[in-house]
This record gives sequence, structure tokens and C-alpha cells, in this order.
Amino acid sequence: MPSETLWEIAKAEVEKRSSGSEGDGLEIGEKSVFFIGSKNGGKTTIILRCLDRDEPPKPTLALEYTYGRRAKGHNVPKDIAHFWELGGGTSLLDLISIPITSDTLRTFSIVLVLDLSKPNDLWPTMENLLQATKNHVDKMIMKLGKTNSKAASEMRQKIWSNMQKNHPDRELVDPFLIPLVIIGSKYDIFQDFDSEKRKVICKTLRFVAHYHGASLMFTSKSEALLLKIRGVINQLAFGIDKSKSICVDQNKPLFITAGLDSLSQIGSPPVPDNDIGKLHAHSPMELWKKVYERVFPPKSINMLKDTKDPARDPQYAESEVDEMRIQKDQELEQYKRSSSKSWKQIEFDS
Repeated sequence: MPSETLWEIAKAEVEKRSSGSEGDGLEIGEKSVFFIGSKNGGKTTIILRCLDRDEPPKPTLALEYTYGRRAKGHNVPKDIAHFWELGGGTSLLDLISIPITSDTLRTFSIVLVLDLSKPNDLWPTMENLLQATKNHVDKMIMKLGKTNSKAASEMRQKIWSNMQKNHPDRELVDPFLIPLVIIGSKYDIFQDFDSEKRKVICKTLRFVAHYHGASLMFTSKSEALLLKIRGVINQLAFGIDKSKSICVDQNKPLFITAGLDSLSQIGSPPVPDNDIGKLHAHSPMELWKKVYERVFPPKSINMLKDTKDPARDPQYAESEVDEMRIQKDQELEQYKRSSSKSWKQIEFDS
């Protein structure tokens, strides 16, 4: 039997890619990565580094999109990665529903970036963003199940692929339905924290990541750490081989691939044994939250509100628009004053 020509091999590869092995015409070569997390936590910096773009990061106002390409070989269509970024920390949770739909769900991964230098904001930020994302993903997979039950079932089965069948924690965790990576940023500041505080943060994030079936890693402006993060993001975006390295030493930047940690290695929440019974919790996650917030109480301000007016941000200044805005503001103030005088006059006459 004659061997295939190069043309026949290339033709078969293109047909394979266009038909898609992940179901129903979905191109294998296109994936999406959605960055969420702490405000000013370094999400844009990570994206730019992954795309080899040498430009200063700008604040993300709401929801931003960019993309990257990666060549797989000569005359083979390039893989495309879609990068979405949610700005504003936890103030724009409703925008999560825009990029993640039932049609795109199977290609999505989530990257949660948490600012390690602000431990008091860490838990509320993490909890609000993960819960909002999980709720939306659950809705989308239910919607997908109505039109493509096979694809929805495959997604539910695939989430367990990172954990070995004989892993002792399989019955104790609740993995995200799409790949999740948790990145602790600004490690250069975090490493100077008191050792006990670092212990609480490290153990807590390890538990949360393991419970959600997520990878966990710390990064900073260090080139070596950014390269490791870039490798993880490239795995999500382009499907390159996943790193098997692991570092659980709290005196070093954590790097734990999903499925490689365990509750026995993480240990119990860092609180004296005689205090555990005083913490009333209905679940392990709630217990860890209570222990964490004893050390790092959340700020009293409502983190879901962002009082800064983006219309007054100098980054988005436009002279003609701003002049018109000032004029309208003055007209509004004049109207308020005149209205106030009119009502006072009515009260006086009556």
C-alpha cells in the first residue's frame, strides 16, 4: 500500500481540525482565557507578558479583549487564543456573562489573580468573583445540556481528569466545571510579611485551590516567575504540555498544579485546637473563611461598590467631550438651584 503524500497528510490534518474532536464543529485551535481578580492586581501585566508585548499596562475600565496566535507548523493554521479581562475587581460582576456563553463554554478557562499584598481584601475578592463565575458557568452548562447533552456530560466528566481515581480527596472536593488557575501576584511584597501571616495565606489559598480543582501559583515582577506563569497560561490558551513541578514551601513562591495537592498535606486551618470548636461553620470552606478573617478581617467598606467615576479618569480624557460634560454639569447645578428656590417660594406662599 503506497504511503501518503505530504499533501494528503496536510489535507487530513486540516479536515480533522475543522471538524473538531471536542464536538459539533468546535475548532480545536481556538481557546479562551478569562482573567478576573483584584483591582490593580497585575492581570494586564500577565496578559502582555504572555503575548510578548513590550508596552506599559493600562488600567482596565470594564471588560477588555485581545488575542494571540501560535504557529504549530509549516502551512498549518495557527492556533488562536482569546484573552478577556474583567476590570474593577468585584464591581462589575454582571459583565462575566458577556464572554462566557453556552456556545463558548467548552473552550474557556478562568484565571483568578489575587493581590497578595492586600490580604484583608483577598477573601472577599476571591469569594465574590468565584461565586459569580461559578453561578454563571452552572447556568451555561445547564443551557448547553438542553441542546447538546453529550457535550455537557463530557464537560462534567473532564473536570475530574486532573485528579487520580484513587486520590483520597475525590469525595471531598467540588471542582470548577471549567479549568481554573489561581495566581497570587506581588509576591515580592508578600515575602516580607510575618511568617505566621504568610502561613495563613498560603494554607488558605492551597485549600481553596484544591477544593475547586484549581492550580495555584505565586508571581511577581521576577522574570523567572513570569516565565513559569507564561507557561501555565500557554497551556490553557494553546494546549501545550502541562507542568508537573510542585512547590508547597511557604518560604518560596507556591507552584501547585491542579490535582497534585491533598488535604492531608495542606493540614487543618491554622488555629489553636481549643479554638476550632468555638468556630461555628456549616462546611470546611466556611471554617477556613472564619479562620482567615480572624487574622485578616475584611474592610468594612462595601467592596462591590466602586466610587471612582471613570468619566473623570485622566486616562480617558477627550477635550471636546469633557468641555461639554462641564457645561452640562453647570446647567444641572443651575437647574437644581433654581428648582430649590421655586419650591421654597411655593412653601412660603402657602
